[in-house]
Amino acid sequence: MMMAMSQGKHIERPFDGALFSVEVATWSDQQGRAVRREMVRHPGAVMIVPQLDDGRLVLIRNYRIAPDLRLWEFPAGKLEPGEAPLATAKRELAEETGYQAKQWHELSTFYTSPGFADELMHVFLSRELTPGSTALEPGEDIEVVALTRAEVDQLLREGQVRDAKTLSGLLLLERFEMAESTS
Repeated sequence: MMMAMSQGKHIERPFDGALFSVEVATWSDQQGRAVRREMVRHPGAVMIVPQLDDGRLVLIRNYRIAPDLRLWEFPAGKLEPGEAPLATAKRELAEETGYQAKQWHELSTFYTSPGFADELMHVFLSRELTPGSTALEPGEDIEVVALTRAEVDQLLREGQVRDAKTLSGLLLLERFEMAESTS
């Protein structure tokens, strides 16, 4: 359990895991009231929006232990220490889908849930894809699926895309393509 002080805050770290750590900060607010906040500290992550030459999008059906469901997602993964976001994106795309990309565009960055976590998600569009073999980590249960926009829209209408980062990626892709078409 690590303890530190930051701008009048007392910070404890009751959990240090391989994926994230948890910190508990306590302090007094301007009115002298005691405040306590629990925060997830995360090294950051990437998400890739893979687009085939024919316009189809590569999504994965990914089993997630927390909701105990297979979710429709774009490939994503955690930044490793010292690894640049683009390098992580290239590695994760290959590991989870088998694809490699010749063209990369950074679409945006966003905090996944800033009310309790500092995970910063870097979003990349990958194009000019060539297929290859996946290299799944132990415990990963992933199915790779290429879908037309109409098929993705149908999944959205049916409420089947429930992963927030993937929903954000679809919006960011739409905005990128709108800007691309006007330039």
